[in-house]
This record gives sequence, C-alpha cells and structure tokens, in this order.
Amino acid sequence: MDVNIKVKDCFANARKDDNKRKKHKGLLIAERDDRKATEYMQKAKLNLKICKFYKDNRLDYKLPEEWFYTMYYCALAILAKFGVESRSQRCTALFLRYSKDKGLIDYDDEFIDRITVHSDKEDRSDVDERENARYKPSIRNDNIIQEYSTMMKVCEKCISQCEDIVSSDRDFEVPKETRA
Repeated sequence: MDVNIKVKDCFANARKDDNKRKKHKGLLIAERDDRKATEYMQKAKLNLKICKFYKDNRLDYKLPEEWFYTMYYCALAILAKFGVESRSQRCTALFLRYSKDKGLIDYDDEFIDRITVHSDKEDRSDVDERENARYKPSIRNDNIIQEYSTMMKVCEKCISQCEDIVSSDRDFEVPKETRA
C-alpha cells in the first residue's frame, strides 16, 4: 500500500476514534505549536545527556531505548510544526516518510527508517533494538557499548536536522490530500 494511502488511513482512523470519544491510535490535525516542538527538542537533547550516565554506570540495556526516543522526540517536534498530534509510532514514521517524499521537509531517510515499526519479522529497526535490550534479562551488553559513539553521532545529527526544521520560519501545512 502506498505511503499516501497509509497516512490518509492514520488520519481517518484517528478521526473516527476521536468522534466516538475514544483515544485514537493515529494522527489528528491540531494547532501548529512551536513551543511544543521546542520542548520535544529539549527532551531529545536531555535523552543524550542521560545516555552518558547510563554508559558510565554500565546500564547498557537503557541506551537503545534512549537513542530511539531521542529520534522519536525529534519526529514529534516536526509533527508539532505541522500541527499534527500522534498517538502511533507507526503513523508518526509514515507521516515523516510522506513529508520527506513530498519535499516538505529535509530530513535524512535514516532517521525515519530507525523509528519505523515493521510487522514482518525480517524487517528490523531501532524499535526492535529497543525492545530487545529492554526485555532481555541482561543489564550489560558489549555490542551496545561498541555502538555507543556511532549512535550518539546519529542522534546528534538527527537533532541538528530537526532543529533546522523546528527553527524554520517556513509555514508547514498538512496537505489536503492526506486529510480526505
């Protein structure tokens, strides 16, 4: 199914749930909120500071979760710039993919791919890494420590690109084709 149709479904399903006074699992149009976007950016930056604490104290299992949420908070910051509320990791990534493909944002595919939720077992992302680290019994993991510098750089680059979008004076608007 094409990304445009999936994004449309995310909006349509959320509206249906919202109209039934249920908590939605999708995307809703909200007011554009620069303050909220900035707060998500602050939260993403704080996550990276927390990573140093976890590494220094060899709480390795916490690192993939913080890296994932650093990138996810950046995604939510971008959605806030568009005036989109999300309650779905899948729909958040789909909206970013759609926005990138339509040229609405300049954002590396890597950051979108890393937060994408896959249903096929063979397809993996940082969502899977986060879950593996979180639910396995081990606290220390040398593979995670070996990835530390690389992942910190990935997250820093993600934050930098997100800041460019969030600090932009451009008027971000959700295309009408996704709201039908």
